[in-house]
Amino acid sequence: MTQQEVRYGVIDLGSNTARLIIMSAIPGYAYRLEDEIREVVRLRQGMTDRGLSQDAMDRAYFALRLFKRFCDAIRVHVLIPTATSAVREAANGPDFLARVERGLGMTMQVLDGEREAYYGVIGAINDVNVRDGYVLDIGGGSAQISRVEDQRFVRGQSALLGALALTEGFVTTDPISKREVKALQAEIERQLDGFDWLAAGSGPLVGLGGAIRNLARREAARSAYPLNTLHGFRLSAESVAETIDELRTLPLAKRRKLAGLRPDRADIILPGAMVVQAVMARLGVDSLTISVNGLREGLFLERFWSHLDYPVAADVRSFGVLNLARIYRYQKRHANHVRFLARRVFDQLQPLHGYGPPERDLIDAASLLHDLGSLINYADHHHHSQMLIVSNGLPGFAPREIALIALLTRYHRKGTPTLGAFASIMEPGDKARLTRLAAILRLAEYLERGRNSAVDDVIVTWTESELRITLVADFYPAVELWQSERYAVDLISTAFEREVRLESAAAPTPFVEET
Repeated sequence: MTQQEVRYGVIDLGSNTARLIIMSAIPGYAYRLEDEIREVVRLRQGMTDRGLSQDAMDRAYFALRLFKRFCDAIRVHVLIPTATSAVREAANGPDFLARVERGLGMTMQVLDGEREAYYGVIGAINDVNVRDGYVLDIGGGSAQISRVEDQRFVRGQSALLGALALTEGFVTTDPISKREVKALQAEIERQLDGFDWLAAGSGPLVGLGGAIRNLARREAARSAYPLNTLHGFRLSAESVAETIDELRTLPLAKRRKLAGLRPDRADIILPGAMVVQAVMARLGVDSLTISVNGLREGLFLERFWSHLDYPVAADVRSFGVLNLARIYRYQKRHANHVRFLARRVFDQLQPLHGYGPPERDLIDAASLLHDLGSLINYADHHHHSQMLIVSNGLPGFAPREIALIALLTRYHRKGTPTLGAFASIMEPGDKARLTRLAAILRLAEYLERGRNSAVDDVIVTWTESELRITLVADFYPAVELWQSERYAVDLISTAFEREVRLESAAAPTPFVEET
C-alpha cells in the first residue's frame, strides 16, 4: 500500500479477554491486519452486585496501559477503544472507565448488547457470503444472536450466556458433575426462551468469538484440516457434541492438552460449547460457518466503508480477492488481461467442460492472484502464491474453493496438477476440475507472456479429435506462440483429450536479414 495508509487500533475489552488489533488501510481500497495482542484479564471474575473486583480491574487496566503504549509507539492514527458485557453490567463500571480516562487519556465506548451484536454482524457479513440467516457471537460475559436479512443487520439480542459468566455461575467441580451439567442446560434453555424470534429452518448460522473458534480448531485438529485459516470453516453439530463429551469427562489438566484448544480457555469452554449446541438445535441446523471477523473487525470496517450507505462490501468474494491482490502489489494490467483471456477460453470451452459460475469465480480469482508470490521470490513464485492464499484465506469462499484457487495459482506455470494435501476437503470430480481450470489458466498466462496485452483475443473451436486455438493480435505474437507451445499446449491436450493446434490470425512478419 502507499503513504495514504491509515493505521487503526481497535481495543475490545471483554469479560474474559482484552484484545487489540492494528489494521493498516486505505479506506475503500484495501486493508490488512498488521498486528494483534491478546491478554486474558478475566474482568468478570469475582464480579458481585457491588461490581468488578479490584484485582480484575487492575488486570484490565494494566492490559489497557500496554495497548495504549503500543499504539503510541507504532503511531496509530485512529484509536477505537471499546468495552462490552462486564463493564456495562458492573455497578462500578463508570468508576473503572473514569480511572482509564484519567490515567491513560483514553475514553472508552461502552457498547450495549444490541450494538455489540451489530458490530459482530458487520464483521461477519464482510467475511462470510451469507445473505439471510443468523449470527451467533459467544464472548466471556454474554452471547449475542442476530438476524440478518438481505445482508443487513435486522435485529440483535444479548443474553448472559458467555463462557466465563456461565462457568462462574455453575461450575465448581473438575471434571464437571452431571448435576452441574443439568443446571447449565436448564439455564441456557431458560435464557434462549427469551429469543422468541428464532425460527427453525429460516437460514444458515454464522459463528464468531473465541469460544466458537476454539471449537472449530478442535474439529480441525481431529480431521487434520489442511488449511491454515478458518475462513468459511463448517463446524458440525456432530463435532460440537463430540467435543462436549470430551470436555465433560476430562479433568482440566487434560483439557488443556487437547489439540486445537487454547489452554487458557480449557476451564470455560464447555459452557460455551453447550450454548452453541442449544442454538443449533433451536434453529434446526446441522452446522455453522465460522467467521474469522468479529466485533473488532466490525468496528474497523465501519470506518473503512464509511463512504457507503451500509458498511459491507457489495460483493464480499470479489472484494476479498481484490483486497488480497492489492496487499501483495499485484501487476494489475497483466493480471486483468490474464483474467480476460482465461474467461474467453473458459466460456468458449463450456460445452466441453460443463462448468458454470462457481468455476468461473475460481478461475477469475486465480487469474488475479497467480503472481502474488513474486513479491517474495520470482523463481518459486507459484509455490509462494499458493502459500499466501492458504495462509490468508479468502472472504466469502468455502475452504474447498480456497484450496482450489491456491492450487490453480500453484500450477499456473508448470507441473502436473494434483490435489495433494487438500484431497481430504475436495468433492468428487475436483481432480478433473483442477486439471481443466489449470490448463485454461496456464494457457492464458503464456498468451500474456510479454505482459503487454499483445494478444487481443483468443478463439477456440474443436472437433472430436482436435482443439483449434487462434490468437487475435495486431502483430504476429511470436513470443506468446512459442511459450504457449512449450509450456501450455500439453496440459490443454491432456485436460480436454484432444490434439491442440495453436495458430495466429496475424501473419508472421517476413524475416529480413540485416546487412
